Amino acid sequence: MRKRNTSLSLIVLFLTLSALAASKPASHKATNGGPAPDSAYMQKILDAWSTLDTTKVAPYYAQGEHTFYDIAPVKYTSWDDYAKGVVQVAADFQTVAFTLNDDAVVHPHGDLYWGTGTVKGDILHKSGKREMATYRWTVIWEKQNGKWVIVHDHFSAPEQ
Repeated sequence: MRKRNTSLSLIVLFLTLSALAASKPASHKATNGGPAPDSAYMQKILDAWSTLDTTKVAPYYAQGEHTFYDIAPVKYTSWDDYAKGVVQVAADFQTVAFTLNDDAVVHPHGDLYWGTGTVKGDILHKSGKREMATYRWTVIWEKQNGKWVIVHDHFSAPEQ
């Protein structure tokens, strides 16, 4: 009888610990040390884009073959292509401001982090025309050489 109670107690203890472990929220501590990407990091990237200087944006993006989707011309297959394409698209812009809205979220997934959010855009063209829009942004980061860099992102506007 005593052996049965001990076995039953161990089973209850095991089930309790398993339930506690399963209900524990996932840690947002990044793998390999260092802070994980978060909404503040997302805004920092948008601030770099707001400079219209791709050399300020480049440190946030992985080099090599990666796919990035933007409003125009839709798809880039490397950071180099993206940087060249954006310069052409933004040639008509005088100023750009991007502000991450409060719906941004970042999720850990193994060795990657992915984030989503909407972005308020305010573009002033050299002609004086002003465009304001809300964009959608999905981003995936991977840690490379001790730094979280974007290996894929998708920036788009809903159809009007």
